[in-house]
Amino acid sequence: MNAGRAIEALLIMATEPLAAADLAAQLGLPERDVTAELEQLSRFYQDTSRGFELRRVAGGWRLATAPDLAETLEAAVVAETRARLSQAALETLAVIAYLQPVTRGRVSGVRGVNVDGVVRTLLSHGLITEAGEEPSGAMTFATTSLFLQKLGIDSLDELPDLAPLLPDAVALEAELRAASGIEEQHD
Repeated sequence: MNAGRAIEALLIMATEPLAAADLAAQLGLPERDVTAELEQLSRFYQDTSRGFELRRVAGGWRLATAPDLAETLEAAVVAETRARLSQAALETLAVIAYLQPVTRGRVSGVRGVNVDGVVRTLLSHGLITEAGEEPSGAMTFATTSLFLQKLGIDSLDELPDLAPLLPDAVALEAELRAASGIEEQHD
C-alpha cells in the first residue's frame, strides 16, 4: 500500500481535520511515519503550486483551497448564488414535475400567471426539456435527469404525494383535471 495515496484518499473524504494518530490507526502504520508523509504531502502541494494545500488545523490535518485563489472562489460562489431559482421558477418546476408532459398553457392555468419567461429559465438551467407536441401543436415539457439529480432522487416515483401537503387536495385534483380537460373515469 502506498501510504501517501491512502492518506490523500482519507483526507479527501474527511469532513473534519484528521489527527495523525487517527490516520495511523486507520492505516496500521506508525504515527511518526504518517506525520512524515503528511509533512511531505504538504510541501509537495506547496512546491507544485496546486489549487489546494494540506494544512494543520484544530489538532489535525485538512485539505483546503489555496489562499491566493480566494477571489476566484468568491466569484464562483457568487455565480452559483445567482443561479438559484426564484419562487416562481420553483412553483413552475413543481407543476411540470407532477403533471408532465405538460403544455405551457396548462402550467399557466394551474399557476394563474404567464410562465413563458420562467419556462425559458428552466430550459436554460437544463431542469426541463421539450417533450414533444400535443395534437393541437402545443409543445409539452418534462423534467430532465438533472432535475432528478438536483433533488437527489432516482425517479419521479420518489416525488412525495401532494395530498398530505395541500388542504383540500381532492378538490384541487378535480380542478386540475377540469382545467386540463381530463374527464374523471368512473368504474
